Amino acid sequence: MTDPVLSIRNLSKAFGALVVTDDLSLDIMPGECHAIIGPNGAGKTTLIGQLSGELTPDGGHVLFKGADITDTAAHERPHLGLARSFQITNVLPGFSVLENVALAVQIHRGGNSRMIGRAAVETELNEAAMEALIRVGLAERAGTIASTLAHGEKRALELAMALALAPSVLLLDEPMAGTGHEETARMVALLKDLAGERTLVLVEHDMQAVFALADRITVLVGGRAIATDTPDAIRANADVRAAYLGEDAA
Repeated sequence: MTDPVLSIRNLSKAFGALVVTDDLSLDIMPGECHAIIGPNGAGKTTLIGQLSGELTPDGGHVLFKGADITDTAAHERPHLGLARSFQITNVLPGFSVLENVALAVQIHRGGNSRMIGRAAVETELNEAAMEALIRVGLAERAGTIASTLAHGEKRALELAMALALAPSVLLLDEPMAGTGHEETARMVALLKDLAGERTLVLVEHDMQAVFALADRITVLVGGRAIATDTPDAIRANADVRAAYLGEDAA
């Protein structure tokens, strides 16, 4: 039997009296797209923050490829193969698309953000950056200043920067947020293309996109998982429909 690539064990997190992750346990399997859905306040983004290392759990453990990374710093996790995109952007608006991705490549290889001048001119970094831009459909925009990109293009740039970190598991926090119909369709097609090559953990409110992409779905309500199953089983689950799917996705 295949072992999980990412395991959450009895995870808990509270902000004062508000419990946002409540004794949560969950396994993410290699190569799957695992969607996390639920109403506002369910704890979805807080969970992603704990997986990425930006938030420290109050209790429980996060295991990555069998190793306990609960106390591993956020900046160290991408070097292990766990990267996050789409919630807090690191795009540098005054630099070109290529320079942004080249910097991500450089940081992944042990450099730092103060070395951006070198990242912009090093051929090896630019070649790796172009590979990521080709993958997300932004190769023709490589010389464009990032601040001038359309919203959907900025989302694609953020994804290219995450891919430049060479993750085996990619945490995606609302990649379709604020995108129009055509932009959403392009992002769904791009993530479908990535599925299977990498494990995707997807937090998303667009249910059409979720059901198009996910191999399995976990539904969070009040920080607890009320169901984890295939999209068809989740759609048919009476408890899920009562708690979430029967309501407007907020």
